[in-house]
Amino acid sequence: MTRPPDAPLFRFAPAVRWVHGLAGVLVLVLIATAAVLYNSELQVLVGHRPVVEAVHVWTGFALPVPVLAGLAFRSVRADVAELDRFTARDWQWLRSRTRRDGTIAVGKFNAGQKLNGSLSAGAGAVLLTTGAVMYLTDLTPLAWRTGATLVHDWTALAFGLLVVGHLYHALRDPTAMRGMRTGTVPLWWARHEHAAWAAELAGPAEPPARR
Repeated sequence: MTRPPDAPLFRFAPAVRWVHGLAGVLVLVLIATAAVLYNSELQVLVGHRPVVEAVHVWTGFALPVPVLAGLAFRSVRADVAELDRFTARDWQWLRSRTRRDGTIAVGKFNAGQKLNGSLSAGAGAVLLTTGAVMYLTDLTPLAWRTGATLVHDWTALAFGLLVVGHLYHALRDPTAMRGMRTGTVPLWWARHEHAAWAAELAGPAEPPARR
């Protein structure tokens, strides 16, 4: 069966979209509860600090669940492997000042998305580990909890800035956001933003007709 030339490309499987959505909701809950716990004015406004703290702790422990469950699906494993693979073209993309003009043909994910994925995974692991040390007061010495608190706070701040940057770039590209929501993207967008991936799925772009 011949593929229609302007048919949208399938970009994200349902399992990938569910993992991304659930993890995103949990991260937003963590950021909101952390803001209440660390800002005295918000604490007074919201109140119920023990409840907010409990929501924050158990949401943190729940964050790895959708990610680990998603690894049971081939589509999620394939995207994780792609995010973890840096190529010479990715380094070229990072060094380029005109990286977003489409002249560098990147794969399914550009180098910025790959870096975001790696940093997010690393920050999540650090936050989970330090959070567990802080929570298990009967099993960890005071010196560990003190050090874990410092690392947890600064990592949380860096991760929050990373999330803000991710949302900023997402809001600037409604087509990409729609692709995460529906699973498909227009061919023209794919050829501009991820030309190598588009060529792999739909073949190389036809040269413009000569007049």
